[in-house]
Amino acid sequence: MSLEIRIATSTDAFEACNVLRRSITECCSLDHKDDPAILDAWLGNKTPQMVASWFASATNFSLVAVEAGEVVGVALLTRAGKLALCYLLPEARRHGVGRALLARIEAQAREWGMKALQLHSTATAQGFYAAQGYIASGNVKSPYGVETVFCWKQLDADAASTDPKRKRFCNCNSA
Repeated sequence: MSLEIRIATSTDAFEACNVLRRSITECCSLDHKDDPAILDAWLGNKTPQMVASWFASATNFSLVAVEAGEVVGVALLTRAGKLALCYLLPEARRHGVGRALLARIEAQAREWGMKALQLHSTATAQGFYAAQGYIASGNVKSPYGVETVFCWKQLDADAASTDPKRKRFCNCNSA
């Protein structure tokens, strides 16, 4: 089977919502600890209508990963340089889908002139992001009650060596 990474459309919202909800529920138990209040809060905005609105926003760059005609992953980059979503179906994990989505997101960020990306990682995903070169920079409590890890990655390799005073996780110096 071949993997296709493509721009998400509103017609992908239902399947993408399923990816988000299953990934959070089934893969992130280390984070939500099966607490119904946390799960309800985390899943509260994960509806097909909300996902479609995220995909339609001009300030977002949204992708889906499709395998055998099924959406198996979803990722979303904001113009502010934040990776807001990167979720996979449980059965799609550890098959290169996350790396493929993240590589395409990073390529888009570079196209937009971003110097760095930032994200709030779950404990579940922290090892994945670390393996992709993201640096953990402290814990942040999410609005839905999960302890997340603020991570960032320098996208322009020359920036760190050319200006040591520059804030390395800030996109304010982007073109």
